[in-house]
Amino acid sequence: MSQIGIDECAIVLDDGARTTLQRWGSEGPLLLCVHGMTSSRRSWERLAKRFDGTFRVAAYDQRGHGDSSGTVGPMALGRGVRDLEDVMAAIGEPVAALVGHSWGGAVAIRTGLGSKVERVAAIDPMVRQVDDAWYDEYLEELAESFTLSGRERDERTREEYAEWAPEDVEGKVHAVHAMTVAPIEGLRRENPPADWDLRDAIATYDRPLWLAFADPQQSINTPETLDEVAANHSNFVEITTFSGQGHNLHRTDFDTFARDLRRFLEPTRHSPYR
Repeated sequence: MSQIGIDECAIVLDDGARTTLQRWGSEGPLLLCVHGMTSSRRSWERLAKRFDGTFRVAAYDQRGHGDSSGTVGPMALGRGVRDLEDVMAAIGEPVAALVGHSWGGAVAIRTGLGSKVERVAAIDPMVRQVDDAWYDEYLEELAESFTLSGRERDERTREEYAEWAPEDVEGKVHAVHAMTVAPIEGLRRENPPADWDLRDAIATYDRPLWLAFADPQQSINTPETLDEVAANHSNFVEITTFSGQGHNLHRTDFDTFARDLRRFLEPTRHSPYR
């Protein structure tokens, strides 16, 4: 790792791609956070401020996002897992827990299996690959904003997410400032449904896993998938459904989310294994 700022450092991944790791806080166990589509490492700044003095927080840019917007692939789920493993190795100290959202939630769940992390928290994770209709609608939503560039795109993003907290808005601006649709298209193209299905992993999970799902009518997962997960998960898995909240529940219901996440993570503060 090479220093590029007081709380940031560059990491070279095993295929030569680069990412940026950012850290907040100086006390407590280390949480490593993984963002979802059209987000970036800065999407965790608000959580880091809330947990300051209790947990340290670190996060990095996934391919195609934030300061890694020029690295648009590969976008296979397995590649995302290797990236997270590379980041964990580069950090060089125990990571107490992984926290991921959406695509990043899937990466965190997969990486948690067989790793040394004590706990995993996944916010409305993409349990199964979503269908083409979902991608088509999502790409259509992005199309207008992505025709803009520079300050024009930044201002459009600020207008679109004006109801969010300021830290979350600026995190979104950072995420999509130079982004293209290529990584989103890659996530669809390079992840056939047979390769992206976490139901079996959740059914046999071997350490505490918190699944913070959005309202079934607003989740990235179908109601049927949510019902399957609720009916078939290991005893280590805890599920919370945020009624009335959408896919970005950690932003739109931040106080409740942060309270519940802190409760789930509390045992890591007193763990004898670090």
